[in-house]
Amino acid sequence: MKNRIVAPIFTLSIAALFAVMVAAPFMPAQAQSTRPRRVKPAPSPTPDSLLGPEPKPSPVANNNAPLLDVKPTKPVGNAPVSTDTTHAFQLFQRKQYDAAAKEAKEIAASDPGNAEAWKLAGFSEFYLKRYHDAADDLQKALDLQRRASQEDPHTVDALAESYTLAEKFDRALPLLVTITTRPGATPDAQFLYYRGLSEFKTGKAEAAEKTFNAAVKANPKDAAALLYLGQIALARKDVDTAIATLNRATTNDPKLASAWFLLTSAYLRRATSATDESKASADYLGAVRTGEALTRLRSDEEALGLYARALIGSQQYARAATVLEKSASSDSVSGITLYLLGLSYSRANNFPKAITTLERAIAKTPNDVNSYRELGYDYEKTKQYAKAFTTYQKALTVTPDDADFKEALERVRPFAKT
Repeated sequence: MKNRIVAPIFTLSIAALFAVMVAAPFMPAQAQSTRPRRVKPAPSPTPDSLLGPEPKPSPVANNNAPLLDVKPTKPVGNAPVSTDTTHAFQLFQRKQYDAAAKEAKEIAASDPGNAEAWKLAGFSEFYLKRYHDAADDLQKALDLQRRASQEDPHTVDALAESYTLAEKFDRALPLLVTITTRPGATPDAQFLYYRGLSEFKTGKAEAAEKTFNAAVKANPKDAAALLYLGQIALARKDVDTAIATLNRATTNDPKLASAWFLLTSAYLRRATSATDESKASADYLGAVRTGEALTRLRSDEEALGLYARALIGSQQYARAATVLEKSASSDSVSGITLYLLGLSYSRANNFPKAITTLERAIAKTPNDVNSYRELGYDYEKTKQYAKAFTTYQKALTVTPDDADFKEALERVRPFAKT
């Protein structure tokens, strides 16, 4: 940025000059005889003198009065704003970003063609995390630079990052392509990640995968890029690749909750589709491990529910119930959480709690056939056949062609009448 300092024009202030003039009458005269002399008075000017009338004598000096007797007056309009960004840049260097942004914006408002002012305002706003404002001002700076054929790569970089963090991915992507393909320069891993993210968010998954792989090659510890690679693999149903990639992501960043969530989901997906029981059991245990790690970072209903599914899959029903009870105590609990809790109670042979919980689940989600199925089973196990019969009847109103419900209804019919 330009750092111009204007040299002072006046070396003697008005006040100092006035002080010299006032002090002059009191300066000592040159040495002379102490004998008084007769001085002939000067003749008075004639009325038609070109010099005009004789000036009035100066008033007696008041040593206590200020040298300049100026009364304050209200200025007309705002004082002119300097177009020099030196002071604003000094504020920026001292990390006084708010003050720097304000001063730079004032300069830019009075001089809209000042690219340095827009640039300084944008950089200051970026560090204040005001990414939308930063992007707007940096775009103005870049437009002015391009108009003058003086494009600044630092402005381009900051603008691309501002657009990305402001989630304006369509505006960020062209700049990021330029940044990561500069001739003779090794692409920066962070900007490769930003490019991959912008491609992913604008629906270019294939290009994003390629860019994220380049980002990981540049920085093997880039957990965020690995997270998106895992998500892309899951989307194309490549579960093995997703699990391998997401394990790398969680190793690099053990606090990346979203990676733990996706990894647990991937293990569950592979377990449910496995034809080999031993492999399915191993994946359920893998889901238990990653689900437990997830709940150390997140304790919301969604995370607890995912962990509980892993515990249910590994037949740890009592543990699953303990996990789900934390969410079930809330009035806002979802029907699916209540179903999972009721299922856990049922599989642990705690039928009274299972029945109460599944009745709540049906009240929350009256069209969930799984809750009807499990509740009917629990009624049968506790020999409440009339309630089981009614439950199966209601289920058939939701899914009239379900063969299992039809068979169950006929099975309990004789006992429901007694």
